[in-house]
Amino acid sequence: MVSHIYKGIRKVTGLALSYIYTPYTKLIFYLNGVKFSKHLSINGFMKVFVTRRGQVTIGKKLLINSGHNHNIIGRQQKTIFWVEGKLIIGNNVGMSSVAIICNHDIEIGNDVTIGGNTVIYDTDFHSLDSTIRIDKSKDKTNAKKGKVTIKNRVFIGAHSTILKGVTIGENSIIGACSVITKDIPANEIWAGNPAKFIKRVK
Repeated sequence: MVSHIYKGIRKVTGLALSYIYTPYTKLIFYLNGVKFSKHLSINGFMKVFVTRRGQVTIGKKLLINSGHNHNIIGRQQKTIFWVEGKLIIGNNVGMSSVAIICNHDIEIGNDVTIGGNTVIYDTDFHSLDSTIRIDKSKDKTNAKKGKVTIKNRVFIGAHSTILKGVTIGENSIIGACSVITKDIPANEIWAGNPAKFIKRVK
């Protein structure tokens, strides 16, 4: 009996919150100067931080799952957009518990699916020179950066890491837990750490 009551409360609470997530995210986007379409579907609360020089443009039909109650596959976190560069997200993009850290330039095409707990970085964050890393201001400014481009209809498996300066070609698939350190041609499957070619997409 107690179990039924608990499950009922859980369902009602989840349903009530589902009506809050998208309007709340739209408000956060608006306050951060994000340009977005009305066709958003957000499950969970996001972390959004756009600096004064940051620019974010989002296309139609963005679907985001965020946090430990949505798309439960383990290692859940809030979806994070941290932007002080230029971030462009195309139409019909879906992502779950993803962290996009855009210091320079990240572009995501149309019809892209990004699996849970994936991270996308367009910077090394720190200099490779240990003498520069001592000075925090110099460390950040001397960190290497490179545009990340994810082209149309790419599928990225859960828990993957996309590093600076890479392009993932159209229709390509990235296996779960992969680390992408170099360009991936169109219509190919890559996986591993670092990711290697597996086979062509049929």
